[in-house]
Amino acid sequence: MQYNTKETDPSALYKLLTGTIIPRPIGWISTIDEKGINNLAPFSYFNMVSSDPPCVMFSTRRDNNKNKDTLNNVLQNNQFVVNLVTQDIVEQMNATSEAVPADVDEFELTHLTPIDAVSVQPKRVKESLVHFECEKIHHYFIDNEENGGACVVIGKIITMHIDDTILLENNKINLETYKPVARLAGSNYGTLGEIFSIRRK
Repeated sequence: MQYNTKETDPSALYKLLTGTIIPRPIGWISTIDEKGINNLAPFSYFNMVSSDPPCVMFSTRRDNNKNKDTLNNVLQNNQFVVNLVTQDIVEQMNATSEAVPADVDEFELTHLTPIDAVSVQPKRVKESLVHFECEKIHHYFIDNEENGGACVVIGKIITMHIDDTILLENNKINLETYKPVARLAGSNYGTLGEIFSIRRK
């Protein structure tokens, strides 16, 4: 099949893109609003974009031309924390994807433990094994006349927290104890499964 994206229904494009661009890491983004209310939401439009300087990105859809709470908070204070998702907390992560009013604290909703960050105001998820405390350095709105488009946010990592249980010598990560989860399509998620190596030439 061949698809002209200008002539393809947006719901079909979503299914095709999220079904083929897999697996995707999950950025579990915690933010805080001007009233001090915590927000926590997962984003699979997420990845590392640079190690020098250390930067990550996430993109959030703007359904019906409205920003998600996460984006509003980041635009207000330029700060967020990325908490990475492992197998033992995937159910709680999924629960935070529910659309709830801005005054609802997802930490309380899902019985997760908020702990202080070192360099930014938003809380970290204690149950997560990896946290990246970030300051927004860029954002870019991708406009769409029909549905509201999206916004790409790039954050510079100021402080990293890596749990000792997943650290090996020489700053390598123990994948057997880390057990990260990736986003697939629909309701599907994936684990690492078989791992193989190919030497770079």
